[in-house]
Amino acid sequence: MNLEKRVHQLRQVMDDKELTCSVILNFENQYYFSGLKAITYSRPIVLFVDQQHTKLVVPSLEETHAKEKSIADHLLVYYETPLHQTQANSYTELFEEVIASYPKNSKIGVEFASLPVELGKRLRDKGFDLVSIDDEIIHMRAIKEEAEIEQIIESGNLVSLALKESLEHATPEMTEMEIDQFGNTALFLEVAKRHPNSTLDYFVMSPSGIERTNMPHVFSNTRQLNKNDLVIHSRQVGINGYRAECERTFFVGNPSLEQEEAFKLAQEAQQAALDFIRVGVTAAEVNEVALQVFRDANMEQYVRHRTGHGIGIGLHEEPSLKYSNDLVLQENMVFCVEPGLYIPGVGGFRHSDTVILRGEGTQLITHYPSKLEDLIL
Repeated sequence: MNLEKRVHQLRQVMDDKELTCSVILNFENQYYFSGLKAITYSRPIVLFVDQQHTKLVVPSLEETHAKEKSIADHLLVYYETPLHQTQANSYTELFEEVIASYPKNSKIGVEFASLPVELGKRLRDKGFDLVSIDDEIIHMRAIKEEAEIEQIIESGNLVSLALKESLEHATPEMTEMEIDQFGNTALFLEVAKRHPNSTLDYFVMSPSGIERTNMPHVFSNTRQLNKNDLVIHSRQVGINGYRAECERTFFVGNPSLEQEEAFKLAQEAQQAALDFIRVGVTAAEVNEVALQVFRDANMEQYVRHRTGHGIGIGLHEEPSLKYSNDLVLQENMVFCVEPGLYIPGVGGFRHSDTVILRGEGTQLITHYPSKLEDLIL
């Protein structure tokens, strides 16, 4: 990934807004600009970008990691061990040290969506004017580089493989967690074989039954599948930090007539959106195409969420495919398309696939059959 190019683009934004520096707190944005991705952020990390330098405040346990992965010019390290009592013991000490080096009453770029109130107060108390850079960073991340797209495409292959292995092993009396492990095992083996020295992110959930499939986001648990049960099997996989998503609703046995009708509507709505989404249309128009399928069937009242979302570094990231977003979609944006229906007493129904918008056409990068006859196991 061209981290230097991203920092250069951020500096152009800073020029336009007359910013002295930018303070990056969102961990996904820190990874996007610096290359450092920590396992946990219980010890805060702060990235400063000015026109000459990039400075990364890290806890001592991340120091070696940051030296290996980050492009930051300067590492400022804080400690929590008695041998280092005379050095910085908190990230706020180093935060104060860095901001003291900038002219008072100048403009500082911050992510309003991520800046803690405490740090905002510290900046304002020093006389800095805080300027949002949220929209500009969202736009940068939404337009993927070719190197990012290569990773997302491979994640699409991996998530499709894992989904296939789980679905094709599902049987009555198996638990949701047992369904998940078949795909997980296939995923781990494939990554170990084909992607040495790579990092792997993954998320999976398999809510089953009428009540649990009506909860769009819920962890898999030890509920056992019954005969004629339905399941929403949902997966994300990220290779080297970049994700793709694939979901299928399936049945272990025969669906009821109401379930069959709802399934077909959800599948039709998704296919309509997949056929429509492309460079030059708006996010709201994509949402409307799927919603109209439900509206025509008098089922709009069972829709609980947008038609889709951006994906890349984040599980869910902008732009969103929702009714209020008039953004015109551009080449190299990546989306999950996933309209759903959630009907009390009947169940939840949702497919998701990941697409890349190209000038020559939309590229579907997740692959598993989506028709009802293919998803009755």
